[in-house]
Amino acid sequence: MNILVTGANGQLGNEMRVVAQNSTDNYIFTDVTELDITDALAVEKTIRNNNINVVINCAAYTNVDKAENDREFAEILNAKAVENLAVAIRKNNGLLIHVSTDYVFGGTKNNTPCTEDEPVNPTGVYGITKLHGEQAVIGSGCHYIIIRTAWLYSEFGKNFLKTMLNFTATKPQLKVVFDQVGTPTYAYDLAKVIFDIIENRKFEGKYGIYHYSNEGVCSWFDFAKMIAEYTGNTECDIQPCHSDEFPSPVTRPSYSVLDKTKIKESFGISVPYWTDSLRACIANIKAEK
Repeated sequence: MNILVTGANGQLGNEMRVVAQNSTDNYIFTDVTELDITDALAVEKTIRNNNINVVINCAAYTNVDKAENDREFAEILNAKAVENLAVAIRKNNGLLIHVSTDYVFGGTKNNTPCTEDEPVNPTGVYGITKLHGEQAVIGSGCHYIIIRTAWLYSEFGKNFLKTMLNFTATKPQLKVVFDQVGTPTYAYDLAKVIFDIIENRKFEGKYGIYHYSNEGVCSWFDFAKMIAEYTGNTECDIQPCHSDEFPSPVTRPSYSVLDKTKIKESFGISVPYWTDSLRACIANIKAEK
């Protein structure tokens, strides 16, 4: 099969490069310099000329705070561009695997893991535009698998892990919020799931929305503490604080743990525990230095 990966220079896109390097399928990795997915004609031409069977969309506008003042472009990249991919792959009778977010539940007060059929209620522009992207995929009539994920990190790009590696090594004290709860997700683990679904042709007749994160539950404070412990940066005094100590234009989800029952049962996958994956990622970072 011919597989197009968009947003290939981001966290998940780079991990897709890693997991797919020995695939017998033909992977074509693109970012904005190779393919502007906001250009519908360019998208259709690329998919048609390369006879693309599967599109994996890893591209997104992900700066949650900045999106509040950049709504137009966030909407273009998170919704209109996604529609371009969906419409084009439908014409080629292919599959779109689109990555979405826990922020579609931003305004929902939960204390149990969110299932795929739970009512959505995004609060900020980021969550709203990502929801619009989901709706565009569903409305296009293409075959699709939407995977909502959360708290993504990896060796690549900018993320919470990278920030905490720097801060815990250079600052004597940190405050990190403890009243936002979710699950960190190692992008490599998510990439392996996507790869497995494609490589083993598990997607037939299993289209729809799925949730994926690593197993377990923690706060951002807990996440930071584990990062410091696993890197040996234990001299940094990490203190818990409330979200209102870090004013933001966006109300972030207070509890966005994702229920992964559907994806595990549908595709026969096992999900690593978040601390195990964090250890693995940090070990990879250390090995690269």
